[in-house]
Amino acid sequence: MSQPPSAAFAPDHLVRIRIDLAYDGGAYHGWAIQPGLESVQGAVEAGLEMVIRRPVRTVVAGRTDAGVHAAHQVIHCDLTPQEWTHVSRQRPGVTSEDALVRRLNGVLRSQEGSIVIRRAMVAPDGFDARFSARGRSYRYRIADQLDSRDPLQRRFTHWHGTELSLSLMQAEADSMLGLHDFLSFCKPREGATTIRSLRRFDLHRDRSGVIHAELEADAFCHNMVRALVGSSMLVGEGKRPAGWMLERLSEQRRGSDVRLAPARGLVLERIDYPESAEDLAAQALRARARRTTTGSANSEARPSSAIQ
Repeated sequence: MSQPPSAAFAPDHLVRIRIDLAYDGGAYHGWAIQPGLESVQGAVEAGLEMVIRRPVRTVVAGRTDAGVHAAHQVIHCDLTPQEWTHVSRQRPGVTSEDALVRRLNGVLRSQEGSIVIRRAMVAPDGFDARFSARGRSYRYRIADQLDSRDPLQRRFTHWHGTELSLSLMQAEADSMLGLHDFLSFCKPREGATTIRSLRRFDLHRDRSGVIHAELEADAFCHNMVRALVGSSMLVGEGKRPAGWMLERLSEQRRGSDVRLAPARGLVLERIDYPESAEDLAAQALRARARRTTTGSANSEARPSSAIQ
């Protein structure tokens, strides 16, 4: 399902609200609303409808796949000034920001704590949860040794049956950095570009032996993080030769030989935004322009609909 139209500025008669949240995605079929399926967006918008007393559409910074978690997700919605004021009317002395957090968490209790609203605030001019973001960061956890398998973390960690070579995986990860067309590692959406700038792809083991893969990019297209991590694992366990990922990247084609890492190990860690309103609006304009591998953008082209 595509996101609703999103503008750098809320209409003059509306107030744009930024909401920060976290969720355990294990029980949901991804962020986006899908007919007949439980989704994070569906649960949050149902909660907003109960609080605001009308349907409220949200725009998200980055859509997550089924089973993927978020430690920090950002959305925005547009309310009338009267609706925003009414949120705190039943709690004298409580700001609308605090009141919305309390009331929305209250109606989301039926989700058994799988969704938590962290904060709500009036967004600065130029803010767009999706297009103003200048970077998204993900973390993937892999337990490839028996001693590193913690049953208390099993919902958020992939238990891999074969020990992995961290040095081989890091070499593959390093070869992916930079501005590329990641079609070989994405599920493309109609009319959307698969060109992305991968700024970070680092791997390390923590004290318990769990591998952490940390990725940052301007945006990620559908399945990109899981495909990059899963493909590096193929090299790390010796099923593909060193340098295979760079070779696949250059082929510019989807194929069944690219492995998707299981969703449960993936967490959206952070969304980064510019600090000033001017920079927020400028970033939104840049993000709407279609990417090219030369680093420039074509503002005449259809904007990407697959920012994640």
